[in-house]
Amino acid sequence: MTPSRPTIYFIRHGETDWNLEGRLQGQKDIPLNDVGRVQADEAGRKLQALAPHVEDLAYIASPMTRTRETMEILRGTLGLHPESYKLDERLVELTFGIWEGMTWKEVRKAEPALAALREQDKWHYAPPGGGESYAMLVERIRPVLDDITRDTVVVAHGGVARAFLAIACGVNARQAASMDIWQGKILMIEGRSYRWV
Repeated sequence: MTPSRPTIYFIRHGETDWNLEGRLQGQKDIPLNDVGRVQADEAGRKLQALAPHVEDLAYIASPMTRTRETMEILRGTLGLHPESYKLDERLVELTFGIWEGMTWKEVRKAEPALAALREQDKWHYAPPGGGESYAMLVERIRPVLDDITRDTVVVAHGGVARAFLAIACGVNARQAASMDIWQGKILMIEGRSYRWV
């Protein structure tokens, strides 16, 4: 019998002004807003309740400003040194190419045919201008999951969460591409199962 995978406490970064406006952030480095900072604190409180020995967990984050801010706030809430965690470049959000900074409404107006193609197959469609598909993101994320050897807190992005769910929990591509990924909540991945807390 293969040993079970360590528990992953996946936290999407808190809200940014671009989240609020419905803009595609991708790899644009947008900071948290006031709501996002509250959500990061809430995530820390929830983690304290879920994992009594928070000091024994590993902590890794995407190197983007919004994820680092989220991690440092939640670690402060837990009474841990805010900056004692690892960054992993592989955890950056997928890029939306030339669509970054636009809302979906603006994309549909500017590029109706391409927007329709993406709607038909969100998982495999890569936006123009060097964009990534979720399928491409999975290949970047898979080694991160393989490197997790103990219970770990991961602070990253919505697209990255979808990749984790597909790889670790077997969520099918169509479902994973359309799932809501909440801010201020914790996605607990235990073995092949997951739940939101």
